[in-house]
Amino acid sequence: MLHRTILCCLGAGLMAGVVLAAEPQTLPGENPNPVHLIHRPVEPLSGMARLGRDIFFDTSLSSSGKMACASCHSPDHAYGPSIDGPVMLGGPALTLPGVRAVPSLTYLERQSDFSIGPDDRENETITLAQMAEVGQTADRVQKTATQTAQSAANIVPQGGLFWDGRADTLQMQASGPLLDPREMDGGSVEIIAEKLRQAPYARKFAALFGENIFKNANLLVAEATFAVGRYQVEEPSFHPYTSKFDYWLEGKARFSEGEMRGYRLFNDQEKANCAGCHNSQPSRDGFPPLFTDTQYEALAAPRNMALADTKDPNYFDLGVCGPIRKDVADQTQFCGMFKTPTLRNTAVRHAFFHNGVFQTLQQVMDFYNFRDTNPEKIYPLGADGKAQKYNDIPAQYHANVDVSDPPFNRHPGETPAMTAQDEADIIAFLQTLNDGYKPEK
Repeated sequence: MLHRTILCCLGAGLMAGVVLAAEPQTLPGENPNPVHLIHRPVEPLSGMARLGRDIFFDTSLSSSGKMACASCHSPDHAYGPSIDGPVMLGGPALTLPGVRAVPSLTYLERQSDFSIGPDDRENETITLAQMAEVGQTADRVQKTATQTAQSAANIVPQGGLFWDGRADTLQMQASGPLLDPREMDGGSVEIIAEKLRQAPYARKFAALFGENIFKNANLLVAEATFAVGRYQVEEPSFHPYTSKFDYWLEGKARFSEGEMRGYRLFNDQEKANCAGCHNSQPSRDGFPPLFTDTQYEALAAPRNMALADTKDPNYFDLGVCGPIRKDVADQTQFCGMFKTPTLRNTAVRHAFFHNGVFQTLQQVMDFYNFRDTNPEKIYPLGADGKAQKYNDIPAQYHANVDVSDPPFNRHPGETPAMTAQDEADIIAFLQTLNDGYKPEK
């Protein structure tokens, strides 16, 4: 899912206080100027979060009796899907394919509500001293709105949950799959409420809310989804910040030569330019970077013909402006835009972009590298032998596609932004974002 300029490639720049060459390194691959990151203290789960944990793993709430939240969001796979295919199968017999690739539920605890407003560049800017050391300018490339009405203020969608930002809270997000007929297929609020009344953990509801909670189906289900949200906020495994990169930031790990090259390329505005969308700086208050600016981009990933919906040539998933989300469908300047996902743990995934069209990071890197210089390597060929660029976006919305931010500012026949070695090095760096790293003592 690497997103926006190369996944908008991972991170926004050399973090505050990090200098790659200004001071001599005592050992190769070390961060010579480590930072102190703020980590939330690990505390026992509240009663509400413990209830949410029971619900998160409860398969009885689905019509099949076999699907829970954890079925699509496996704790063993960074709370993403455990399968290799592009989408999960759900419904009463677990035979109905989903519409989009399942996103990870990790690192959502600091997401803002969905809004449409000016691009915030502050978190995408690094110091002059930091960038001078790697021969770059200090300002990040600003995201560019392509429609005339939007370009004056550079208005962009940002925040929210799901690929289209249609949910603002973890509670709202949890309720979606619970009722979706192609996912858990709960049927109705009343059916789900009755299952909650009969659940082994029903007494926990009574202890938290009193016996009257069982008399109001809407309230009972609302509290259940709220509890799932609290579980995601309080359970440390949803946001552990235990990657090699986190330890490197604090001076507790060393990069290999390839990882260091990849890190530099990741931030190089003329190469991958991943940092333009996947911020790698700690937050203003010192929390670890999320590796997403939570904004939206139209990158024009190729159509995935393995999905059931794409068998209909008239079907198009336009992200922010439909078909799942309905409230901003008239904002056609955003058609084809999807949210930039975090790149944390992206190296453990097998489905990238909203439609799961790519299965490997190598394919993702090739997409960013060749989409505009050699589109025949990315898109299918038409009857005329030409690549069918942007084949998953209707022609009237092609103007929404990012063609100005590197590496998407190149043209057919020009030299791609990255070499094969560059791509390999960036992938090596992406692998440092996997959680569970054990630093040497």
